[in-house]
Amino acid sequence: MALSPRLEFRQSQSLTLTPQLMQSIRLLQLSHLELNDFVDAELLRNPLLEREEGGSDDAAAEEPQHLPQEMSAYEDTVASGERTKDAAEIAEGYDTAVENVFPDAGPTDQVQAGGPDRNGSFEGGEAADLDQYVASRPRLSDHLEAQAHLLLRTAADRLIAQHLIDGVNEAGYLMVEPEAVATLLGAELADVEAVLAVLQTCDPVGIFARTVAECLSLQLRERDRLDPVMQALIANLHLLAAHDMPGLLRAVGCDREDLADMLAELRQLDPKPGLAFDASPVESVVPDVFVRPGPDGDWQIELNSDVLPRVLVNRTYYATVSKKTRDTAEKTFLSECLNTANWLTKSLDQRAQTITKVAAEIVRQQDGFLVHGVAHLKPMTLKTVAEAIDMHESTISRVTSNKYMATPRGLYEMKYFFTTAIASATGEGEHSAEAVRHRIRQLIDAEPANEILSDDTIADMLRKEQGIDVARRTVAKYREGMNIPSSVIRRRQKKAFETAGRIA
Repeated sequence: MALSPRLEFRQSQSLTLTPQLMQSIRLLQLSHLELNDFVDAELLRNPLLEREEGGSDDAAAEEPQHLPQEMSAYEDTVASGERTKDAAEIAEGYDTAVENVFPDAGPTDQVQAGGPDRNGSFEGGEAADLDQYVASRPRLSDHLEAQAHLLLRTAADRLIAQHLIDGVNEAGYLMVEPEAVATLLGAELADVEAVLAVLQTCDPVGIFARTVAECLSLQLRERDRLDPVMQALIANLHLLAAHDMPGLLRAVGCDREDLADMLAELRQLDPKPGLAFDASPVESVVPDVFVRPGPDGDWQIELNSDVLPRVLVNRTYYATVSKKTRDTAEKTFLSECLNTANWLTKSLDQRAQTITKVAAEIVRQQDGFLVHGVAHLKPMTLKTVAEAIDMHESTISRVTSNKYMATPRGLYEMKYFFTTAIASATGEGEHSAEAVRHRIRQLIDAEPANEILSDDTIADMLRKEQGIDVARRTVAKYREGMNIPSSVIRRRQKKAFETAGRIA
């Protein structure tokens, strides 16, 4: 067969992802915080975009002007500042100098730059916004450095202390070895150990410990309660963790009443003293979707409008500027800004519609959970939802990532409703893995101390009572995933609780 060049025409279809389409897909998986950050960045880059305020100006214009207006706390504070005299006026009233009336006030204690003047105003005619000032939380490192500066005299000791402070984690434990610090600084190990001993007397008590036992020992020594019996208890904390009370009694060498008293003392100690510092504020989870029962018995799906960014395209500004623009580069820039603004508004609207559609399908399939609870949670996968609403599985995965749904049963991540299926022993239907976990927890919580359920027993009970065909190793995996100890540990725990109750 001879080879020769020739021309051929072929018709084919292919999917091409444009940059804007890829950006639209990316918007689906962003949380509301990430989405607002993205929109804020676009507002800075694009002059044709502006944030919708929600009609607050119209509401203010319609407000009756003759109604009496209440004085806010801020206005009351500023007004009281106008009635308050400064130090010079008070001293002038007593016909004496300022330092005689206010001995601690220096000559520079007057109106500073940026500080309030005698009328309660700040420079520039604007009063201070008190909401911009928040109480600062002390940092653990700063707290320890201040104490080390007072406790240690020489510069060498303070240098060693600084390296030890840098090695303390957020819980207050020393994560570096004294040998490593001594090698790094070229100091004697005895000097590092001496500085460490001094630092272990700092506040909070128990700081700079290397183990939990050492942390508790430092706190007990501060209370003058570190006697030999308590030292024996601290040395056998592994028996306490295993709830091996008979072995703990033999190792400590005391009776049950003394052991109960010592355990009560241990419960009053703080195993992580450093957590009182550097604590970041707890951020609450804000739902993206609200699910409420409707008047007709159905469920109402509503997006949380408070977390959705609202942007508008300022076409008036575009028309005004485009008429005065003659430069080609400027026209190209304005055209790109207009296309980007139109794309962003359309993508945000499409994102909201997609989230609503997916949430509605999840609610439809999990109606039993919303009505009766976790025991009626159905197995559901991304594929089942995607087929029901004619979307791709990857789209469902992106939509449900970092999104939360507020239901009458509580606040849940949308991924929570997607669980694997466990076959039924009767063949009538499948059970959700989350519902099986919930049932396992119920059985373990209800077990008496003299009849602890093993994993085999739990598997048999699930098979006989609810027809759930689950293996023993599956029960063990679910139990460990819920941080529930084994039957041996639970038996020791419940016996220890009963013993403590009898002693009390």
